[in-house]
Amino acid sequence: MWRPPGSERRPVSASATFPEAFCSGGRWRESTAVTSTQLSRSEAKDQTRRKLIRAALAILDAEGEAGLTTVKVAKAAGIAQSSFYVHFKDRQELLRVLAQEGGARLREEMREARRQAREHPDDLERHRETFRIPLEAICRHPELLRIQLRARHDPSSSLREFAAETAAAYREHHAADLAALGYTADDERDRRRLEMIADGINAATNALAMGHLEGRYPDLGEAADILVALSRGALRLLKSTRSGADPAVDRAVDRAADRAAEQAVEQQA
Repeated sequence: MWRPPGSERRPVSASATFPEAFCSGGRWRESTAVTSTQLSRSEAKDQTRRKLIRAALAILDAEGEAGLTTVKVAKAAGIAQSSFYVHFKDRQELLRVLAQEGGARLREEMREARRQAREHPDDLERHRETFRIPLEAICRHPELLRIQLRARHDPSSSLREFAAETAAAYREHHAADLAALGYTADDERDRRRLEMIADGINAATNALAMGHLEGRYPDLGEAADILVALSRGALRLLKSTRSGADPAVDRAVDRAADRAAEQAVEQQA
């Protein structure tokens, strides 16, 4: 049974190089090692900041948001608690930075995967990859998603506006990638439908990832197949109701949808 690499718990430690938390395949990209024996003031400050970030991420993975305190983060990073405030105003700012950095990398990787899938409409694996990437990212660090989902629905949360902006960024990027397929938003109705599809697919991705973490959906590969089918079905609906349809685009979408459905059935047999 296929599971996302790196989804197991890791001990809280700040000794490793800064992890790029949302890289493809679950691997950790390592920051370039500092070769000089003496760091400049700005380099030393950045190194300490990175220690705090990776320590916070490790604590979130091990203990959840409730376990994340400035005392624990500073201790795990090997610095005095007072030094924490040189880099971050408070715990909320640290959480915001964690989500910003990881989210920016994830969106970039998702957009590149969608570009590759767009250029190879008959390649099912490329379409699966567009969903494997976010599924694996959520499963590696689920607490980051949970925090943002809670914040969006909590009027008192200092992260509420940030969480809403993050959701909007995912929606807008996804809608833009759909438009690049040829589903242009020529009027308000088309624009609204593009955003609805993007929102729906993003929500389904989050739901299936959480279902995997809760043990209901043990195979993330199967979850990716379901998301491919949902996406293709939504695009077919969009195709059938839009004006100025491009027959070439429509045929490409239909071929990919049929191929995805056939291969998904074969794999589940």
